[in-house]
Amino acid sequence: MTHTAPYEQQTAPYERQIRAAAGHVARRRFLTATGAAAALAFAAGVPGAGVAAAAEADPRKITENPFTLGVASGDPQPGSVVLWTRLAPRPYESGGGMPNARVEVRWEVAHDERFTRPAGRGHADAHPEFHHSVHIEPTGLAPDRVYYYRFRAGEWISPVGRTRTTPAPTARPSALSLAAVSCQAYHDGYYTAYRHLAREDLDVVFHLGDYLYEYPVDAAGGARNYTDRTLPAHFNRETVTLEDYRLRYALYKSDPDLRAAHAAHPFIVTWDDHEVENNYAAGISEDNLPPAEFLVRRAAAYRAYWENQPLRRPQRPNGPDARLYRRVRYGQLAQFDILDTRQYRSDQAYGDGWHAPGPESRDPRRTLTGAAQERWLIDGWRRSTARWNVLPQQVTFSERRNATGPGYQVSMDAWDGYTASRERVLAGAESAGVENLVVLTGDVHVHYGFDIKRDFKDPGSRTAGVEFVTTSIASGEDGADKPANWDTYMAANPHLKFYNGRRGYLTVTLDRDTARGDYRTVSAVTTPGAPVTTAASFVTEAGAPGLKSA
Repeated sequence: MTHTAPYEQQTAPYERQIRAAAGHVARRRFLTATGAAAALAFAAGVPGAGVAAAAEADPRKITENPFTLGVASGDPQPGSVVLWTRLAPRPYESGGGMPNARVEVRWEVAHDERFTRPAGRGHADAHPEFHHSVHIEPTGLAPDRVYYYRFRAGEWISPVGRTRTTPAPTARPSALSLAAVSCQAYHDGYYTAYRHLAREDLDVVFHLGDYLYEYPVDAAGGARNYTDRTLPAHFNRETVTLEDYRLRYALYKSDPDLRAAHAAHPFIVTWDDHEVENNYAAGISEDNLPPAEFLVRRAAAYRAYWENQPLRRPQRPNGPDARLYRRVRYGQLAQFDILDTRQYRSDQAYGDGWHAPGPESRDPRRTLTGAAQERWLIDGWRRSTARWNVLPQQVTFSERRNATGPGYQVSMDAWDGYTASRERVLAGAESAGVENLVVLTGDVHVHYGFDIKRDFKDPGSRTAGVEFVTTSIASGEDGADKPANWDTYMAANPHLKFYNGRRGYLTVTLDRDTARGDYRTVSAVTTPGAPVTTAASFVTEAGAPGLKSA
């Protein structure tokens, strides 16, 4: 396969359409969400009714390995799981080295990694409109079962991936092992933590956001300081366009440790801010760009995100809108309500940053989730029959003061900047009878362990749940076991039970009686190959929330 249409021919119609539609929506000031979605639909950038007549490339003419970005699975259900890959023989080039034509991809699922006991097979087209990604949703799989999968394009065979379905809705599994990860700035270091994560015995991995960073990556890969390769110059700019975001995902997914983690475990993903732009809030950019201009960027970022993640069709974006919040159940043991705290939030109070709480941050009209997602969450809790209700989300939920005494400040980007929103969520959990609430958080590049107090102003108030905050995979470079503000934070926040500033990830084991969090850390990410250790372990008991050292 030697001829590739100029990449600009593939993306330019989409960019022009989305820009014109975004201007229309901005002028109408988002009078209705439906109108916004319709105006920004992908009509020119999604395979449509005429797809049967679209150009088709012969996969037998692919002369280079198209599976350079590996394989992934995600969003497991009792009888299904999403299988993902993307064809990119030359991933650092515009268009990935593929022609502007659809290519047939065959897929296989088996009970064993040698594929002697097949469980399903089929084929799908990898469309240029979706950057030659495929999202397969095989059905008829057995609940709570390990499966292996792979793809074929022409004579090429992908690496083998391992995945697992969830238990049946009425099942009562004895235990569940998961990991939580976040914040993987490529330019800040190696993905050593992912290499160790790939070897863990886990049922599922939750990615809590900042899968990609918009910041430039220089020729040496930033803190990776490559001496054996030179990255292309087009990575050394901020991501803004659809092409920018697509290329940046190619860079990230070319990392062998990230590919190993995806091949080893199913991922359930949600985004934070850097998948688009630092600290954006709904349709408001960090740099206060005109809404039409920012929505073009958000639509491009959301589209590239879906193209590069193992997500189901309902999560496919409609212009700058995407329904990413969703629910996953593991039998009667756990219910996971995955949040999106970026797309619907009020703008940060006091211009963002750290500030003393005040009337603006306490305004009862402010929301971090949006009204619809908040109702969905609380209604889901009311119907839950699970032992543990787990909330995978992005920013720190518990109060986090930066000083002792009355002069303290809190982060306006976290739930501390949206205290009424937090109160509604905690009141909703209380009214729904949620006894075993576990919040999983990323964002802050450190490990935290919090008791969630029903009233953070009163240290003696009831503990409503616990919050496990996972550190970053690479963001922030090597870090330290005790950051400079460690003593201050521990003194200012009596509900903070653990704080560590190294890179790594979190594993959580749920059973009928306890939830145990193991804080895994690596000593360095600016050099490859660091070992992994467990910095600390904490448990909380069912019916008696509160973190205790294990």
